Amino acid sequence: MTDIKALVEGASLLGLELDQEKIDEFIKYKELLKEWNEKVNITTITDDFEIDIKHFIDSLTPLTTDYFKENIRVIDIGTGGGFPGLPLKIMNKSMDVTLVDSTKKKINFLKDVIESLGLEKVQAIHGRAEEMARDPLYREKFNIAISRAVAQLNTLCEYCLPFVEVGGYFISMKGSDIEDELKEAENSIKVLGGKLKETRIVKLPLSDITHSLIIIEKVRNTSTKYPRGGGKPRKKPL
Repeated sequence: MTDIKALVEGASLLGLELDQEKIDEFIKYKELLKEWNEKVNITTITDDFEIDIKHFIDSLTPLTTDYFKENIRVIDIGTGGGFPGLPLKIMNKSMDVTLVDSTKKKINFLKDVIESLGLEKVQAIHGRAEEMARDPLYREKFNIAISRAVAQLNTLCEYCLPFVEVGGYFISMKGSDIEDELKEAENSIKVLGGKLKETRIVKLPLSDITHSLIIIEKVRNTSTKYPRGGGKPRKKPL
């Protein structure tokens, strides 16, 4: 039997309550994650407790901020197994969520989860951020871009800020040691039309893990020069 007791307790410690419908959805999500992971590398984290803390609870920490209103549009860049976008969607059904990843097998997994849970206003797209951000369908169309992807902040800014409308936010989910990354990203944040709004340190309940939420406000339109193609955001960050 799939156990999500740590998720329920941890969410409560964050001030978030899960009703029975949400509990059932997280159970099904975890079951599918473990089932798919036996044939496709979705995640290296397979223990029930660790999935609850390192994937589900971590993904819910942005809800401790005031940025996730009703009916907003959210894009999750480099979503992998759906983190943080799908747990956020389960908690706030009114949001329109777009999950983006460049690995087709992971997108196939996410489509299975979305269909199995009967979720609406959520889509999983196989694509590269630097290409999608130039598409008028997606460019500067979101209230929030969020990413838990493992890239440097100066690189992530170029991938994510072009998706955000002026007045919206890019939220980068990071570890606890962020000072150097913030300093290195100062130029990219400015060039891409952003402004550092705040950083929040979050201790994950039932663990000794400390993470950060870096919140960047979009204060002006991103120049059409960005994002650059050919892997430049990663090879030569702004």
